[in-house]
Amino acid sequence: MSSSIEFVEYVCSQISGAGNASYIKMFGEYGIYINGKIIGLICDDRFFLKITEAGRSQLREITEAPAYPGSKPFFLIEDLEDRDYLTVLISATYNELPEPKPKKKPSKHKARKKLN
Repeated sequence: MSSSIEFVEYVCSQISGAGNASYIKMFGEYGIYINGKIIGLICDDRFFLKITEAGRSQLREITEAPAYPGSKPFFLIEDLEDRDYLTVLISATYNELPEPKPKKKPSKHKARKKLN
């Protein structure tokens, strides 16, 4: 079962206090981003947050679960009503996660090769 766009947009709205919340569809589910940094996933209408020590210290209830079969564990976030709580939790997680690596632009030489 894939996630509904309504649920994805609801989660993004609820966590937007932590920054610019956005999503990208990935393999039928969604990657969740704050300020361009991936912080979690939505799979089967459930919100999974990347595990960090800062996030762990903010959680009211710790539930770890795989987002999909074979995935590493994530924090399963079921309390989505309290925006202030989510802002603190997501901000703490965001601050601990590394910055995304810059995307490499293809060199002109490689680009030319592809055209021939």
